[in-house]
Amino acid sequence: SGLSQEVGSVEQLSLHCAEGSLEWLYPTGALRLRLAPRLPPTAAATKGRSPRHITACVKPAGSFRGAQLYLEREGVLELLLPEAPRPRVRCFSWLPQEKVALFLQATPHPDISRRIAAFRYELRGDWLAHPALPATSLAGEGACRPCNDTEILMAICTSDFVIRGSIRSVSNDVELQESIIGVSAARIHRQKFPLFQVGGRPAGSIRTPLRCGVKPGPGTFLFTGWLHFGEAWLSCAPRYRDFQRIYEGARRTRQNPCEFPVD
Repeated sequence: SGLSQEVGSVEQLSLHCAEGSLEWLYPTGALRLRLAPRLPPTAAATKGRSPRHITACVKPAGSFRGAQLYLEREGVLELLLPEAPRPRVRCFSWLPQEKVALFLQATPHPDISRRIAAFRYELRGDWLAHPALPATSLAGEGACRPCNDTEILMAICTSDFVIRGSIRSVSNDVELQESIIGVSAARIHRQKFPLFQVGGRPAGSIRTPLRCGVKPGPGTFLFTGWLHFGEAWLSCAPRYRDFQRIYEGARRTRQNPCEFPVD
């Protein structure tokens, strides 16, 4: 509210919340959105280690019209979302000392009455297992490489969800470049949000990038991951018998980062 409707105007706003949404009705001029999340203080870089990054992701609404969204980094603009973009998530990272902002530029149209530029965003600190670069035991190499033992042990302690279950289906969304894994849950160890419905045989879906090439397979897995724009995204998913071996080995040497029920 209260925005100027002059064509050459640029309104300055700051995004302090860790996540939220922006809806710009009848866009004219431009909005410059300074990214200033209230995250925990950045720890000083230790010897031999780089300073922590901050990661942001934006997801356009299906009705995104009337503007284009740019990333402004040290005065240089990079197009993130063109007008009428596909509903895909775009993510980027920066160091705490870098100056970054989102620049939402209205595109000229004779009739702006039906145009709304709307998107959701998430701002995070270090995102060890970011959904855009998953480490999964189910597929692929490179960005889709299997989690190592340390990553698996950390995943059970820090993930938004930890589900023991089996794969009942895999479907691919080519437009979004996502694979949707249908999971039947034998046990819900943890879920911060009601991703898997309780009652009868709990079931839900977990997403991963299409390029990881996930295929349905037999056996029991331990699915871990993060909530990303209201959807579950895969981080690590070792076979449960492999996880038992890894966890018991770490417990014997007192290197398990948290206690976890193993049966």
